[in-house]
Amino acid sequence: MARRPERSERGALRLDPRLVIGIVLVAVSTTGVWALVSGLDDSVEVYAVRDTVTPGTLVEVGDLVVESVRLGATVDRYLVPGEVPDRGIVVARTIESGELVADSAVDDVDRTGLATVVVPSRSALPSGLGRGSTVDVWSAREIERGSYEPPAVLVANAEIAGIQEPEGMVDSGGVSVELLIPREKVAALLEALAAGDAIDLVPARASGR
Repeated sequence: MARRPERSERGALRLDPRLVIGIVLVAVSTTGVWALVSGLDDSVEVYAVRDTVTPGTLVEVGDLVVESVRLGATVDRYLVPGEVPDRGIVVARTIESGELVADSAVDDVDRTGLATVVVPSRSALPSGLGRGSTVDVWSAREIERGSYEPPAVLVANAEIAGIQEPEGMVDSGGVSVELLIPREKVAALLEALAAGDAIDLVPARASGR
């Protein structure tokens, strides 16, 4: 007489070996793809500047942003998180807004040999000039009231560190420009300013920098 199967036998789950093999293959494939992508992603975190900074500027961590980029073997040439001391670093050359900070562009101390002199502009600045732009400082000595000597370049390739707009409701007629100039040129420029010489700022020719 045939035996009727027990309930536990009728409800038993039977896995198809092919299904198990398929699940294993999918898991292995997913793991392999993840490992391959991770291996190919050689992005590293390096610092970039928020805004354009000029030589001699003290930069702290708060002035920087972290960018994830692929630099390959050149990563050692750039500033990475953890390399900025608490006292900050000094900019050695102009770094444009958003530019990655190269090690060669910063220093522990100010070795630029530059000084900042504020020069009032007699008229509106040419369009396109701003922080990081270079200008030639032209000066003409006053011979007598309203008469000047031929102008000459007093300081070549001075870099604009900042522009001070007129304050208050009364427009004084022009802006004041913070210029970075070699220290050996400071005395001559201050003398020209004190003498009331006519001083104009003219965009310098591109230096190819």
